[in-house]
Amino acid sequence: MTPRLHITDQPAREDVDIILHGLVAFNARATGLPSGSKLDFAVLLRDEERRTIGGAVGSSYYGWMVIDLLWLPDSLRKLGLGRTVMAAAEAEARSRGCVGIRLDTYSFQARGFYERIGFSLFGTLPDHPPGHTRYWLSKRF
Repeated sequence: MTPRLHITDQPAREDVDIILHGLVAFNARATGLPSGSKLDFAVLLRDEERRTIGGAVGSSYYGWMVIDLLWLPDSLRKLGLGRTVMAAAEAEARSRGCVGIRLDTYSFQARGFYERIGFSLFGTLPDHPPGHTRYWLSKRF
């Protein structure tokens, strides 16, 4: 059999699962770490009615916490809440036995904020999106 390429902008869930499970199994064999070691987390800021109004979302695996999303509404910025959210994420990472946190941000977002709270730059990708730069940062405990 000769494999054929098929390109789609709407992959079926079962197609994604085949690739995901294959990669997870490969990684487990290569690292000797269990494939089910990924744990999600969220640090949520809620208003008086208990509605989420901001926070951070990510996961931990392979000994690192990865923050995928951090957002605060404009009205809550410059009040120290970003630091509070990140401190809570760091405490959660430490409680999970992580050795550090990694994340990415863009030139129009919060690189300076992350560096002020102890993160270091380890990678850049210019023109992503065009005219801007994507940055990868980490903080090792």
